[in-house]
Amino acid sequence: MLMDMISRQSTQRGKRMAVVTAMGALLVAGTLAAPGTAAASTDRQELQQSLDAVREAGMYGIYSNVRDGGRTWRGASGVADVDTRRPVRPDMVHRVGSITKTFTAVAVLQQVERGAVELDAPIGRYLPDLVPGERGRKITVRMLLNHTSHIADYVAPAFPSLLEGSPASLDEHRFRRIAPPELVRMGLGGAPTGEPGAATGSYSNTNYVLAGLLLEKVTGESAERYITRDVIRRAGLRHTSFPRTPHIPGPHSKAYESLFGLIDPPRDYSVYDMSWAGTAGAVTSTMEDLNRFYRALLRGDLVGTAQLAEMQKTVPVRVGGGQIDAYGLGIYALDLPCGRFWGHDGGVFGMLTQSLSSPDGRRQVSFGLNRAKYQRIDENGAVEPSPIDYAIVDHMLLALCGQGAATARTAQAPVTPFPADRR
Repeated sequence: MLMDMISRQSTQRGKRMAVVTAMGALLVAGTLAAPGTAAASTDRQELQQSLDAVREAGMYGIYSNVRDGGRTWRGASGVADVDTRRPVRPDMVHRVGSITKTFTAVAVLQQVERGAVELDAPIGRYLPDLVPGERGRKITVRMLLNHTSHIADYVAPAFPSLLEGSPASLDEHRFRRIAPPELVRMGLGGAPTGEPGAATGSYSNTNYVLAGLLLEKVTGESAERYITRDVIRRAGLRHTSFPRTPHIPGPHSKAYESLFGLIDPPRDYSVYDMSWAGTAGAVTSTMEDLNRFYRALLRGDLVGTAQLAEMQKTVPVRVGGGQIDAYGLGIYALDLPCGRFWGHDGGVFGMLTQSLSSPDGRRQVSFGLNRAKYQRIDENGAVEPSPIDYAIVDHMLLALCGQGAATARTAQAPVTPFPADRR
């Protein structure tokens, strides 16, 4: 079916599939180096300079929140609006995309803790009408949360022009409301990406829309309402929400989408109905709130010790043309020169986000960017690294590991900070 919709020319096929998988994956993966020594203290001026370097490399705006024990730093560089030159601010509200998955996974694990959900029970027990038959019997709740269900992603059928190398669907569906069951039907209607429970997973937003519907089934209320009360409020977050309108609540940047050069100049998608993302990617937050959220999670304030341990049982998961080596239940591990960090990332139309925390929550960075898929795709369908990529990685390493690790990055193989969002 996909082949019928894609160009006959192999070059164009590679470009189009790169766009589709980028929109479907919405998260980052990759290991920069083996774990090493503890992070060193970082100078605030160096942190600001690293943000400025991201802007100078071509990013419109970036804002970041860094925590080192009891010390915090907030910074920003660039513009929130390329026309008015309004500057970005560290406290801007931002669409965090697939970081939403951690919120949804925490909510499901709370229900596991309460005995309302069994992690290894078939999803058909809870949602027999949505996932009937053999798939409903084989796919478990755990498989949804760690992406080993092998249910196809719904993004391509939801935005079909991407398969034609066109951004037309993005504009046509700007104010479209789409119900979660319809998204699930799109995903289930696609060819499975493997056998349920296979050792290597395949990233799919459909899994987390199903997780949201599971929450609604066992709690008797909307997933967004439950997550807001029992996860967002419980974590003490003041600027995090599922927006009720297509607008981002509070002070925010515009969201510029390049779609690998298909949209030139980049177009603003900050006003957008995010029902297409739902419990897989519709949350808005600030960088400070994200750090507070992951700190609360890793310190056991949101789920118990046993449930957190389940979240940190990892499997390899394919994302686009790459792989995350250690994906758990709505959270993944990334090994940096100064040790292992836990978190997630997200990408939606026009905005990218990354949040990483040390296991004890003492060393953290969360940063947001207001231009997405700024790279180009070569004639073979591969994403060409951008100077922005290197500058972002430098900021991340500086924030988490100190100046030495950031300097050493130049000696390593090329690293892209959002590889799955580029395919």
